[in-house]
Amino acid sequence: MTALGLLTPGHSAEDDYPRIEQLLGSDVRLDLAHTGTGGDALPLDAPDAAERLTDGMAALRLAGAEAVVWASTSGSFGQGWDGAQAQVRTLARLAGMPASSTSFAFVHAAREIGVRRVAVGATYPEEVAARFAAFLGDGGLEVTGVRSSAAVTAGRAATWDEEDLLTLARAADTADAEAVVLPDTALHTAAHLPLLEKALSKPVLTANQVTVWEGLRLVDRRVNAPSLGTLFTREPRVQA
Repeated sequence: MTALGLLTPGHSAEDDYPRIEQLLGSDVRLDLAHTGTGGDALPLDAPDAAERLTDGMAALRLAGAEAVVWASTSGSFGQGWDGAQAQVRTLARLAGMPASSTSFAFVHAAREIGVRRVAVGATYPEEVAARFAAFLGDGGLEVTGVRSSAAVTAGRAATWDEEDLLTLARAADTADAEAVVLPDTALHTAAHLPLLEKALSKPVLTANQVTVWEGLRLVDRRVNAPSLGTLFTREPRVQA
């Protein structure tokens, strides 16, 4: 059994994770813990962001988590690449286990599927979406376009259905993009990945999907689960 710890700031789309656990169809357990941040995400410029993630850490350790991922995109890219690295290092030290965040997960996932040019469809305000695009650029990706649907709250984003997701993804897509990125962890996307990829004829990377994949990467696991999109159709590593 592989146990992964996910730290989440809110409840908007947390039911995506049990769905992903089921779709993995393997010996993977996803344990969620909520942070005491008092909102759906940490302030983008919070210098003490990692220290403020400790509330759920004890529960994850007791659950036997082997790695932890800070499951918040907007809470992890706001201080830029260097700030995000410092956040993850502090998180790993506090957790006593390998750690990462959803923002880094997007960069690592794009590299995994062999794409460099991505289009971004964000529910963030334009200036925040631009900061996320800059983060991806610092990670070596070329952002071919950014589509912002303005300031959609996490609670509102959590109510979006398949058609809403398709509308955002299609609006964000560009002809030269090799993949489309939907960065908001408040969006329910786990059930819609095959349709999104079929509609766009290219890989789609979504926040909750890449968060779980990043946890598996930290513990050197690959799981073949085509219903979770191109990212999960890689050949599993042979376990010793």
